[in-house]
Amino acid sequence: MASLRSARHRSGHRVHRAAVLLTAIVAAVAVLPGVAVAAPAGQQLNAADMTLLNGVRLAGLWEMPAGQMAAEKGQSAKVREIGAAIATEHQELDQLVVDAANKLGASIPTDPTAEQKGWLSEMQNSSGARFDQIFVTRLRVAHGKIFPVIGAVRASTRDATVRKLCDDANRFVMHHMQMLESTGLVRWPELPPAVLPAPGNDGLLAAASANSGPQVGVSSTVVWLVFLAALGTGGLATYRLLRRT
Repeated sequence: MASLRSARHRSGHRVHRAAVLLTAIVAAVAVLPGVAVAAPAGQQLNAADMTLLNGVRLAGLWEMPAGQMAAEKGQSAKVREIGAAIATEHQELDQLVVDAANKLGASIPTDPTAEQKGWLSEMQNSSGARFDQIFVTRLRVAHGKIFPVIGAVRASTRDATVRKLCDDANRFVMHHMQMLESTGLVRWPELPPAVLPAPGNDGLLAAASANSGPQVGVSSTVVWLVFLAALGTGGLATYRLLRRT
């Protein structure tokens, strides 16, 4: 009887130790830091990306008719030639931005802004040398404004379609500025100053700051591997403990 009670005591002692150890394992798993088990969702368009899409689209909506107007009523042959080239190239760029917006499911403008319509009216109501000057001045300033935005978005966007559009837009805008400058009509002292980041801001432009950093999630596979490893370690420790008792 004494030996039977001793065996029962040892068996109960082993069960108690195993229960305590398993409880500790479960508790340890329960207090692991919370993690995201789902993979991050696809990158969404942000404010900087939309600024580029809208800006390139709006540029085409008024610069195409402006170029066509210059091709018809420019006083100098050079202005007429440049106007025709800008109108043609903006048709191509406009199609690229429309295709990009459709691919991304983004809504972009369909009409020029009130200010841009005012510029077109200004050119429509002018002629001769005055027309040439207004055409070159308005378009050179407009291209100078969108040019740094293209660079800022290109440097920080997470979207491949937007990145490709930046490359295309950069090529067209640079060419247009060079053509406009070749007329000799650009009034350099009257160009607006460069827009620089505020002191202490490491961003290239304020527009680029709209690109938020990627959010890193932890795969559910990793979570399960950690969980199974914890159980395996606990099981091995339990087995060794039972063998020693």
